[in-house]
Amino acid sequence: MNPLHQDFLAKPVHQPKDSLFSSSSGYTNYRGLINLCYTILFLSNFRVALENILKYGILVDPMRVIIDYFTIGNIIPTFYLLIILNAFILFAYIIELFLTKYFLKFSHLFTLIGSYVTILLTIPPIVFHCYEFNPIAGSSCCLYYTVVFLKLISYHMVNYWHRQYNVRSKKEDNNNLTSDGNNGEIQSSSSPLVEYPNNLTLWNLYYFIFAPTLCYELNFPRTKRIRKSFLIKRLLEIFFLVQIEIALIQQWMVPAIQNSLEPFMEMSYTKMLERLLKLAVPNHLCWLIFFYLVYHSYLNLLGEILCFADREFYKDWWNSDSIEYFWRTWNTPTHRWCVRHLYLPLVVSLKMNTVKASAIVFLASAFFHEYLVSVPLNMYRIWAFAGMAFQIPLALLVQRLPKKVANYAMWLSLIIGQPLCILMYYHDYYVIHVVNAVKQVSN
Repeated sequence: MNPLHQDFLAKPVHQPKDSLFSSSSGYTNYRGLINLCYTILFLSNFRVALENILKYGILVDPMRVIIDYFTIGNIIPTFYLLIILNAFILFAYIIELFLTKYFLKFSHLFTLIGSYVTILLTIPPIVFHCYEFNPIAGSSCCLYYTVVFLKLISYHMVNYWHRQYNVRSKKEDNNNLTSDGNNGEIQSSSSPLVEYPNNLTLWNLYYFIFAPTLCYELNFPRTKRIRKSFLIKRLLEIFFLVQIEIALIQQWMVPAIQNSLEPFMEMSYTKMLERLLKLAVPNHLCWLIFFYLVYHSYLNLLGEILCFADREFYKDWWNSDSIEYFWRTWNTPTHRWCVRHLYLPLVVSLKMNTVKASAIVFLASAFFHEYLVSVPLNMYRIWAFAGMAFQIPLALLVQRLPKKVANYAMWLSLIIGQPLCILMYYHDYYVIHVVNAVKQVSN
């Protein structure tokens, strides 16, 4: 026999090995299968997009948004509201100046500040109820009022802490802070620190009003200069992402929402589920783009213009293994405000149970979600509030799941929950503004 053949016969062919898909094999390189999933996902969505274009044609019209903004309803009341908003900001400034010279009991101070910030929140609903208005402009206006409401509370509380305890600001470390991989670009400013009551200036207050944060401080971390290249990148991102957002809404979401009306009117649950799933993908894409647009592009743009150095507007919420972690990380400015000005005062000052305090924070967040939806639509429902309140039992349920499964649950709640609320509001809006109007005309 040929010696070469003998070598092949002598060499064993079989060895004890596990199949690659067995967990005991230790094999982890599934890159090709992941690429296959991406390919299938792309082809599936491309087919849906092509079907949409064949069925409805090209519906994308960016100019239509501008035309609707100025033609639907009355845009003038929103400008009046923005002017009134500045009156509240000036009133907050006057209160703080007054408190540097005169003493007020905490109960009186709490009543004064609580009353005027409550009035601030009630003005948009009253104005929108009395006048015909533009819902798009109304949404922006309600958002501004909500942001200023939260900022003024922080402004008063921080100044109160400084008055009560006479706390002096300490010098900050001049450690280099980095952003977007540019070493040394964002650093603490070497300007002298401001101490109370020297912070009580209109410049200081309005800087805080425009700064990308909800929590007031006497001394914010500042950058040394404005990076033009960084600014241009953010501007380009905002421009292109807005166009993509408009295209997705006009081409994909609007037809899906309009076609969902009949199943809701007929209470056909199977068709309702189909419409919900059809809306889920474009809605979630819009939400992801909105997140990047606001919390990365816009807030970084604002921070760069104002030389605001703290750019941690979000954390790794996409890796959330619990509902609580998602809400702590996807919107850092709001989370910081809730912890600093709501949760900790409840737990530390009022000695409240941490579970109850967390529930109150969620319910407060639910209220503002409902406020930002119902007031611009001039239609008061509970769907957004209920969706946020549902996060409390959902969080308790998800925390019992394994971490990987919990992450799936987080994504599923985002993908399904939001379009469900959209469909509920659209159904109610149609019934109130279209069906009832037709009935009135017929009568």
